[in-house]
Amino acid sequence: MSPERFVRLRAALRRRQTTLTVLMENVHKSHNYSAVLRTCDAVGIQDAHAISTSLLVETHRLTSASAAKWVDVTVHNDIDAACAALRGQGLRILAAHLAPDAIDFRAVDYTAPVAILLGAEKDGVTPLARSLADGCIAVPMEGLVSSLNVSVACAVILFEAQRQRRAAGLYDHQHLPPERFARLLIEWAYPDIASYCRKHRLPYPPLTDDGDIVGDFRRTT
Repeated sequence: MSPERFVRLRAALRRRQTTLTVLMENVHKSHNYSAVLRTCDAVGIQDAHAISTSLLVETHRLTSASAAKWVDVTVHNDIDAACAALRGQGLRILAAHLAPDAIDFRAVDYTAPVAILLGAEKDGVTPLARSLADGCIAVPMEGLVSSLNVSVACAVILFEAQRQRRAAGLYDHQHLPPERFARLLIEWAYPDIASYCRKHRLPYPPLTDDGDIVGDFRRTT
């Protein structure tokens, strides 16, 4: 682990946002799932959420390893449980859905805690999910196509959220709790060592400010 790489990882973690997330409702195409996670990483989202009643999410994990290793995904069995969990974290849920009452996505205050609900590629947000959301947002379209690809719509919305959060200074200080920050830092910097510690139920070794492992941990593993 070079000092430069370690500094980059630590800086990215310090910018992670804990009050901005996405909820994917049965997004079943792996390339879309992966693209959503890449966008989450790009705008500093650490926790994403997904709903799946099948093995689809496990398949997604295998095909989106590069993105998934930077973003934690919580899988829920149904939309009711997912929405309850997000509301328990104080998040407002906005469905990306072209409904008659949908508002322009740019009119939303994304500096407040919010989760963006994304529907499946073909059918979009289900009626039940729509009923559980706090409102709908839409990307205005000038052409003949009625909607964007789910991963493209996600990117458009999340980069507006990033723009607002940057202007408000929300990327200027750390949001992750210290304990989780330290855990993620070693999992990012030394994934093999983190895996060994989890397997053998060992505490993670401490790191120096330059990213070196304290002590002789490497010689004992």
